[in-house]
Parts: sequence; C-alpha cells; structure tokens
Amino acid sequence: MNRTEFVVAIAVILFIAFALGWFAAWLVHRFSRVTVSDVAELEEMAKALHDAEEQRDEAITYLQYREQELQTKLTQSDAEAKAAMEGLREARHEAGELRAYIEKMNA
Repeated sequence: MNRTEFVVAIAVILFIAFALGWFAAWLVHRFSRVTVSDVAELEEMAKALHDAEEQRDEAITYLQYREQELQTKLTQSDAEAKAAMEGLREARHEAGELRAYIEKMNA
C-alpha cells in the first residue's frame, strides 16, 4: 500500500465515521424531539398540579381553623365543667350545713 492509497483509505474511513455520526445525531434528534401535544400535555399536568396544591393549602387552612375552633370549645366546656363542679361542691357543703342546723334545731 503506497502513500496515496493510505490517504484515500483514511479519508474513506473518516468520511464513513462522519456519516455514521451524523446519522446517529439525526436519529437521536428525531426520537427525542418534543411535539406540540407533549408540551400541551405537560402544561395541562402543571395546571392540574397547581390546582391540587391550592386545594391542599385550602384544606390545611380549613383544618387549622376547625382545630382552633374545637380547641376553643373544649376549653370553654372544661371551664363550664369546673364551674359546675365547684357549684355542686358548694351546694353539697351548704346542704350539709343545713342538715346539721336542722338536726341541731330538732334535737
């Protein structure tokens, strides 16, 4: 193989490598490109996600409000129960004093 044949062979090999590289790049571009329908679907999914996040935030806010409301009612109920128990305790004490007074008066 002389020098000219060697240069031609290398040129052919380089051209084939270039052609294969170009073809591979074309295939990758062809299969990986994004279509308009894909973009529309992604936008639709993004909107649905945004709506779901808003609903979640609203639900969390409502639950916090409801929890605060129930906590307030529980505190009020506890206070009312303590007041009722104190009133009952005083009424029993007074009834005991009245019984003792009545028994003392009858005796």
